[in-house]
Amino acid sequence: MAKIETVAIFGSTGSIGVNTVKVIRNNPDRYRISALCAHKNVELLFLQCQQLQPRFAAMADPQASDELTRRLKAIQSATVVLPVSSAHEQIASSPDIDVVMAGIVGFAGLESTLIAARSGKRILLANKEAMVVAGDLLIAAARQGGATIVPVDSEHNAIFQCLPDKMARTTGLMQTGTNDAQVGQGHEIRSLVLTASGGPFRAYSTEQMESVTVAQALKHPNWSMGAKISVDSATMMNKGLEIIEASYLFGVDEANIEVVVHPQSVIHSMVRYCDGSVLAQLGRADMRTPIAHALAWPSRIDAGVEPLDFHLLGGLEFIPPDDTRFPCLALAREAMRRGNSATGVLNAANEVAVQSFIDERIGFIDVARINAYVLRSYNSEKSRTINDLCALDQKVRRYTVDYIDNGMSPVKPPAGVI
Repeated sequence: MAKIETVAIFGSTGSIGVNTVKVIRNNPDRYRISALCAHKNVELLFLQCQQLQPRFAAMADPQASDELTRRLKAIQSATVVLPVSSAHEQIASSPDIDVVMAGIVGFAGLESTLIAARSGKRILLANKEAMVVAGDLLIAAARQGGATIVPVDSEHNAIFQCLPDKMARTTGLMQTGTNDAQVGQGHEIRSLVLTASGGPFRAYSTEQMESVTVAQALKHPNWSMGAKISVDSATMMNKGLEIIEASYLFGVDEANIEVVVHPQSVIHSMVRYCDGSVLAQLGRADMRTPIAHALAWPSRIDAGVEPLDFHLLGGLEFIPPDDTRFPCLALAREAMRRGNSATGVLNAANEVAVQSFIDERIGFIDVARINAYVLRSYNSEKSRTINDLCALDQKVRRYTVDYIDNGMSPVKPPAGVI
């Protein structure tokens, strides 16, 4: 009988975390949840602790952590709530944890992912921002620690499934530049093709997008996701971040990464080969599929997802993306060409801008305007350590807030970064 693998879920109360719990509960003979980490949703984490009885739990919000501790003690639960200050490091580096689901949204998920990489864990990477901000550092840490990174984003997981076996198994990292199956003209693989749904405003004009509401932006036509990623999908920044992530994950220049709008979200991404073949991964718009694949790779397990019914599909559309109406896509490519820490600058500005939109402080199209202004205001040097990245992230966030507070009129950047 195969060893039962122990899993830690970072971001257990988010959509990725909830779906990970569903997949694991569908395969109790293969996996056991040993640790759950969340931000401040006490109600859901308390329920998860009751049902799953993990060894450890943690909450990033101190008040939420205290409340969870009180509730678990009241029911005499054996789950230990770890102190906020040390919880992520203790869980991500624990020798008793085999698999880490990196599902914390945004820059906040970077630290625990890096610790898991240094500790040689199998990392199910759902936090694209970790790769966007610190791709070089994360991959170096994984190689040094002997970690395995398997992508969970539906697009990157689809590409992973369509890659040659020799690439997928290279040290457990999807680094195509380390073997003969490189990407680009004259090589086995011509390009990677990321599909995009187009979000809720795919057919909107720029004028129509000036008046869209937060509720409209959060209503994705195909996927059920958290607020931040839903807004990113609506601006198409999500696809821009995915270009950056794919470049690091698969060792591919951004020029060899295509984007095509596919509103039905049936084909999750594709790989073009030099012989004219295109391999595509198809499935329902359900995150349990890539989660199950990443958990079990190179095997397969039951994700609890209904089979795709081809008779009900109808037509499949493929449309070129419009960089004029959705400039965030082009901004991500621009950040990659700028190099150094420009992708981290763009990510920090975008997180502040998206939250400001959700808080109804700015309009929808202001998100792209803010991202462009902040990106082009910075001449950032290469960040060589996690401390460098954190310092730059905080500077950019403060600068972005100042710019918004100033009515999106020019403000002086911090010294040394213009």
